[in-house]
Amino acid sequence: MRKKIGLMIALFALMAVLSGCGSMNEPITKDSTGIWDTYFVYPLSWLITYFANLTGENYGLAIIIVTLLIRTALLPLMIQQTRSSKAMQAVQPEIQKLREKYKSKDANTQQKLQQETMALFQKNGVNPLAGCLPLLIQMPILLGFYHAIMRTGEIANHNFLWFDLGDPDPYYILPLVAGLTTFLQQKIMMGGMDNPNPQMKMLLYIMPVMIVVFAINFPAALSLYWVIGNIFMIAQTYFITTPMKKNENQVDGGAKK
Repeated sequence: MRKKIGLMIALFALMAVLSGCGSMNEPITKDSTGIWDTYFVYPLSWLITYFANLTGENYGLAIIIVTLLIRTALLPLMIQQTRSSKAMQAVQPEIQKLREKYKSKDANTQQKLQQETMALFQKNGVNPLAGCLPLLIQMPILLGFYHAIMRTGEIANHNFLWFDLGDPDPYYILPLVAGLTTFLQQKIMMGGMDNPNPQMKMLLYIMPVMIVVFAINFPAALSLYWVIGNIFMIAQTYFITTPMKKNENQVDGGAKK
């Protein structure tokens, strides 16, 4: 778990460096320069504008459409990440036995632990890094979309439903829905885990609060993106991850018989 947390911290640090290549206060246009702006932010900004033009300058609907398109395109990666996580969970009891067997901290014992752990992974067809690749691919795209929403100047000049896209939701409805859907999405994901660790349980409550605080202070366009993305993830988890878990339980039950 520590390695995963370390990877997440390193990944977010990398994203911060990438996002720093283009100022958040600088509008994104076709003339924007730099790898980040040219290949990530501007294409997504163009996509939002394209669908806004198709829907009669409805930038709120355009954000919803592009959010759904991006999430659908990333769906195969999410499924792969879920399968990899479940494969790692399945071998955790065996890994724990190996750690108990090789408790000593001397170099030779730790080397044997690593060798037997790798042999266990190979035997069960588990790649410990397989769950990281989808995350590495997703993060630049999702962060690029975040930048595209914040830096496409035309978005701030339009409204959607009861709110102005360029200003925070005056009634705090979107922030609260964003926090609630974040909680539900994480709760459903944890429901598919055999033994969620304490860090995951802590994030279950911390993340929704953080999202609400951010959403209260950020333009409503970004809150709309979070809400739609969360709803998609809830549906994905319910219709894809949950049946996958049920199938695994049926296989395990059949094997025990």
